[in-house]
Amino acid sequence: MRDERHDEALSGDEWELFLQYLHRFARHDVDLFAMLEAGDPEHPCFVTFTRTPVAGTDREAYRRP
Repeated sequence: MRDERHDEALSGDEWELFLQYLHRFARHDVDLFAMLEAGDPEHPCFVTFTRTPVAGTDREAYRRP
């Protein structure tokens, strides 16, 4: 199923659900890394999930939702 409401922000409930799914995805589906392209095809967002921080970045820089 695909939500076609791309021109509006997530509601508070949708944001909480997104975070729950993100934590499940990280726990069960990310082995070493996962790379995704999302958003507007003309202005995509490239997302990389890894088990280690970006080289040279202090772990303190990451926010845990």
